Amino acid sequence: MQLKKPAKLWICNNALNNVLYFYTNSTNGNKGDFMNDRKQHVVNMAHQLFIEKGFQATSIQDILDYSGISKGTFYNYFSSKSELLIAIYKTIFKRLEKDRNDLLIGQNPSSIEIFIKQVELQMISNRKNKLIALYEEVLSSNDADLKQFIQRLRLNSLRWYYNRFIDIFGEEKKPFLLDCAIMFQGILQYNVQYNRMAHESGEKVSSVVRYSVARLVKIVDEVSESGDQLIEPNTLEKWVPGCQKNNLEIITQLMKIAVTLRASITKSIQDVEEQSKYNELLDFIQEEIIHTKSPRKFLIQSALLSLKQNPESLWKKELGQLNELIESFYSVTESEETNP
Repeated sequence: MQLKKPAKLWICNNALNNVLYFYTNSTNGNKGDFMNDRKQHVVNMAHQLFIEKGFQATSIQDILDYSGISKGTFYNYFSSKSELLIAIYKTIFKRLEKDRNDLLIGQNPSSIEIFIKQVELQMISNRKNKLIALYEEVLSSNDADLKQFIQRLRLNSLRWYYNRFIDIFGEEKKPFLLDCAIMFQGILQYNVQYNRMAHESGEKVSSVVRYSVARLVKIVDEVSESGDQLIEPNTLEKWVPGCQKNNLEIITQLMKIAVTLRASITKSIQDVEEQSKYNELLDFIQEEIIHTKSPRKFLIQSALLSLKQNPESLWKKELGQLNELIESFYSVTESEETNP
């Protein structure tokens, strides 16, 4: 019996940066592909311009000329140049998150070596995409929305380090790991910066990361042994939207299940386009729950439904776990809203 292929679910961002879901038949899929590809082309071209000329010095007309689109098309995709820059950041960090998670597939999360490779990926991505220079331009600008977005990126990065430190160093040292994550961010940032100044021929990312991680291990041992605590880990829940008190553990479990699901998708589906479709659905669920201030339940349920429509109900166990986590997430959220 021939299985009916599930309808394709396309995710598009309009000028207000809302998420619109619509199902199309396979015969209409090319139009959705074209729109997404064209928007991504604009993102890529603008990124090159920002690297070469700087964000402030690049005009919208420069972007139109370089990417070959009309002003109407630009404003159909983005409400402003700032929103376009945010789209660039999101594209970069979405790719980085996937690459870091891929390193965990089939590996022990407590492995220091895996963590070092993940940090190296981040440093290489920062250098390749000139993120530090773009950060500095944003911070020197008067754009409050951009500054807020950059601050949120930094806090999300801090949360990632904190969660990975729990994997590596264990729950018993958890009370001290936010302090250690903050110190590690500073150590790594300045080690990279001054090492670049000292070696004009090019920084050696691997050696800098390994040196910094070695210092981290000593710091975690010393701080946990002394019992000194500067900032309560619960403070992170106040800083990062969507990181409420009872949801932090749920989000951590969600990320781990997502890694397992990606491995199952790669193993069970040979067609690259089909793999990409299911991975995009999973990306959206993570993005909506982890990075959206008010995750939209009906959109997440639509994405889950499409994941469940995979051939022969593959990944049934993992999808069941994912569904339970999402229900727990909303149960906790609704409880907190009614009992602040």
